[in-house]
Amino acid sequence: MNTSANQPSQSYISVVVNAISVVGIFLIMSGLIALMYHYTQPPPEDHARWAERKRNLAELSAQNKELLENYGWVDKTRGIVRLPIGRAMELTVREWQNPAAARSNLLVRLQNAAPPVVPTNSATNALGGKKP
Repeated sequence: MNTSANQPSQSYISVVVNAISVVGIFLIMSGLIALMYHYTQPPPEDHARWAERKRNLAELSAQNKELLENYGWVDKTRGIVRLPIGRAMELTVREWQNPAAARSNLLVRLQNAAPPVVPTNSATNALGGKKP
């Protein structure tokens, strides 16, 4: 009879231990989440950081405006230039009045801008000395 009396108390103890384990795991996870949240937060916005961001945005806007509104060389050796956006749109509209000629000119300009890649010695060595 003692064994049957001990079984309910053992099952009660195992339920209590399991419940304490679940609560403990929950508390540990919530503590870890709180730590991660604390250490991953960006520093608060202050006047110096706000001024730095404003200055960076102004510099970026000036650079973009320079690129969009002025002529310049992209690659002088291949003859690639940068046009102002307005002029580029005018040329595109005028060129695409004849779509067939525009497509062929576009393909030619693409081939000139990106010449074919020539395999190097390392590529032939990777193939076991055989040429592709």
